[in-house]
Amino acid sequence: MVLKSFVEVHPDSHFPIQNLPYGVFKPEPDSEPRPGVAIGDYVLDLSQIASAGLFDGPFLKSSDCFNQANLNKFVGLGRTAWKEARTTLQKLLSAEEPTLRDNASLRQKALVPMDKVQMLLPVAIGDYTDFFASKHHAKNCGLMFRGPENAINPNWFHIPIAYHGRASSIVISGTDIIRPRGQGHPAGNSQPYFGPSRKLDFELEMAAVVGPGNELGKPVDVNEAADHIFGLVLMNDWSARDIQAWEYVPLGPFLGKSFGTTVSPWIVTLDALETFASDAPEQALCPLIIFDCYICHLTWFFLEYNKSHVSIIPTGQEDASIVTKSNFKNLYWTITQQLAHHTINGCNLRPGDLLGTGTISGPEPESYGCLLELTWNGKNPLSLGSSTTRTFLEDGDEVIFTGCCKGDGYNVGFGKCTGKIVPSRP
Repeated sequence: MVLKSFVEVHPDSHFPIQNLPYGVFKPEPDSEPRPGVAIGDYVLDLSQIASAGLFDGPFLKSSDCFNQANLNKFVGLGRTAWKEARTTLQKLLSAEEPTLRDNASLRQKALVPMDKVQMLLPVAIGDYTDFFASKHHAKNCGLMFRGPENAINPNWFHIPIAYHGRASSIVISGTDIIRPRGQGHPAGNSQPYFGPSRKLDFELEMAAVVGPGNELGKPVDVNEAADHIFGLVLMNDWSARDIQAWEYVPLGPFLGKSFGTTVSPWIVTLDALETFASDAPEQALCPLIIFDCYICHLTWFFLEYNKSHVSIIPTGQEDASIVTKSNFKNLYWTITQQLAHHTINGCNLRPGDLLGTGTISGPEPESYGCLLELTWNGKNPLSLGSSTTRTFLEDGDEVIFTGCCKGDGYNVGFGKCTGKIVPSRP
């Protein structure tokens, strides 16, 4: 029997009872932040559910994790607690269960219209790592900047490449992005220019939210990595390509990336995504012992039907143009491989840490995950409607990411991840 909620959920909604993603919100501007889950067009206030004593399982009954200003304490409890919470919430929201359905007073306090709330970052992000896990993206970047003879560096096929990002500039969907200033590559014999970025770009990514961490010096076994991942969000890792191109040798991304990263407000749990399992791609080289058994046991973290697309609303216009469509299964390295590799040197992860996938590009031009690829570094302008083109983003442009997995009569979606470019500040 198909699970159905007593809360009316439109068939196109990203948030049916099969999903129940977690976020943090304020019901009123002067309210304290509190955790919630999305159900249809409503947010279920978990602090109200906890206060009513409805989390009565052994792991959550005495916990104050839903009376916090973020989800860190809850995600740190681990998979057993997450499953207990999901079971409880699906039962409470079920059309067959009267506990919440028939309690008008509690229902009024606990179910808040989504269009009335302010969404906040769901976790306090202590550390942020961005990977480079799409083979198609890596190859395209290599072709542009190094040529076909060395398009992908040899180490890329042996280890998931990554860099340490800036957690302080991660913002929630809907936050404006100020065009960064910095140095760009000199032309000919001239000096490097300094000023607002001339090649501002989006990057279509997803990111894993770390649950329980690991002790310093104690790596996470590859076959246990899934127990350290709470769920996924959409992520736009904005990039100033001109600043990045000038600074990245020899130490990699810095100011070209650290000015802003946008994440969607709802964390979709791995439990909600398990239905959409698919095999990971065959990897060209046999990974070293640290990655043994991944391809056998943990491939479902590639989601067969997780389709994402990017739209741009050009400045001064109202209509959005879809510029690319990609898929989570276009990654080469799985999120579990990424997490395990992150810890093999003994690095300790903590609850709330964010692990970005890197740009998710597919094999066809219409599935490339950033303007750098879509316009081939500005050589091929991209059409946005009948009379507008872009090579890179202009002030006033709004970029919108969406993504969902389509089930049998329902969606498990991530909502939207949006940001608008505003002019540089002197």
